[in-house]
Amino acid sequence: MAIELWNHTLLPDFILKGLFSHSPHDIFFFSLVLLAFAATLAGNILLLLLIQADRHLHTPMYVFLSQLSIMDLTLMCAVVPKMAVNFLSGRKSISRGGCGAQIFLVVTVGGAECFLLAIMAYDRYVAVCSPLRYPVLMNWKVCFVLALACWAGGVTDGVIDVGMVFSFPYCHSLEVDHFFCEVPALLRLSCADTSLFEDLIYACCVVMLLLPLGVIVASYIRVLMAVIKMPSTEGKQKALNTCSSHLAVVGLYYGGAIFSYMQRASARTPVGDRATSIFYTILTPVLNPLIYSLRNREVARALRKMLRRNGV
Repeated sequence: MAIELWNHTLLPDFILKGLFSHSPHDIFFFSLVLLAFAATLAGNILLLLLIQADRHLHTPMYVFLSQLSIMDLTLMCAVVPKMAVNFLSGRKSISRGGCGAQIFLVVTVGGAECFLLAIMAYDRYVAVCSPLRYPVLMNWKVCFVLALACWAGGVTDGVIDVGMVFSFPYCHSLEVDHFFCEVPALLRLSCADTSLFEDLIYACCVVMLLLPLGVIVASYIRVLMAVIKMPSTEGKQKALNTCSSHLAVVGLYYGGAIFSYMQRASARTPVGDRATSIFYTILTPVLNPLIYSLRNREVARALRKMLRRNGV
């Protein structure tokens, strides 16, 4: 695989059409993207620091949340810096190796996040429905194995996609109608029949999106049933507050992902692909830390404690 990708770096570069021209309106929107990138870096790094510094956040839920922050940072850093460099320099090229790296990182993080959100839902189910067994069912070893399994599933998907995409010949236009190297955008440029691989991608998306989503739905149905039976209003409120942040993140991520990847290849358009890609590569990573900081009392408490400690 490494030798094959190295050989591809000797071939002509791909050309990314990008999102923006240099009109005043596009410069404004480009500035918003840079602002979102800065906010994502600040928000997710702050969340990671809070989880690391506050011992009250050393729980399985926040271990998984820290993994979500790492995934969001990886996803945005794989896409936005290259787009910004191309826009500011006026160059639109990306090497085959760089293109392969983008595909690998985006697919890996996308797949890993699908599994991680399902595990976070299961964690909330165990916490609410089996609180006495929670320390046994979600101990540190289990958390480590589950987090590692998320990344392993994503990496496997990324390696397969990169290997298959670069096994096809690209013998005509190398202009990618996108702002980063996304698999469907590259497949449109191939002069070989890619229909079998496109069907395989669709089948994998069904598995990697719908199966975790099924786990999430089943977990929260059980959580809702348990909350309804709780005698204490305070207990109900605490359980709902704990779960609501995760549900908001799930709605954002799966809404964009299902719209983007559950369409057949024949129904996809470059404009639609770019629009949905903006949603899951830029908007979702910047909103996730905001959702958890604004809707989570423990995170807000840890932030206040950090600010007091630093005399702010």
